[in-house]
Amino acid sequence: MAYSNNRRDNNRREDVQSEFSEKVVSLNRVSKTVKGGRIFKFAALCVVGDGKGRVGFGLGKAGEVSEAIRKGIDDAKKNIVTITLQGTSIPHEVIGEFGAGRVLLKPAPAGTGVIAGGAVRAVVEAAGIHDIRTKCLRSNNPQNVVAATMVGLKSLRDASQVAKTRGKSVEEIQG
Repeated sequence: MAYSNNRRDNNRREDVQSEFSEKVVSLNRVSKTVKGGRIFKFAALCVVGDGKGRVGFGLGKAGEVSEAIRKGIDDAKKNIVTITLQGTSIPHEVIGEFGAGRVLLKPAPAGTGVIAGGAVRAVVEAAGIHDIRTKCLRSNNPQNVVAATMVGLKSLRDASQVAKTRGKSVEEIQG
């Protein structure tokens, strides 16, 4: 019986993993020089999302590439946040800042597609945004760019959220 329970648990884990799309944004080899020579390790920056407004990112470090990627994906799943979407785009323009990284995110009409660089594109596609224009303004370091994109996406709010905060109706806010 213990075997069948283990098997059922493994199937449950596979079902949970299949709901998220996983992407490796960057893979970095780091070397440390010691008395006997160099030691190489790997750092993997990973993005996880369900394509419906939930996205997260994580960093995994290990001696092997596959282990670093696994750790990065596990870390990303722990840091998943829900973002506000409006149709296939975002509700308004926003600039996300993290460290030296700044990312401009602009809504786009349907059919525009994802106009974004590698690190921003991974986050935006994992979140389920299909029409957006983006620009990295300062740093192009993938870790800072991904973190800045997440800060920008987390700060998005739609009219109903703003109205609730101000204690007004949506009609009063929109004009």
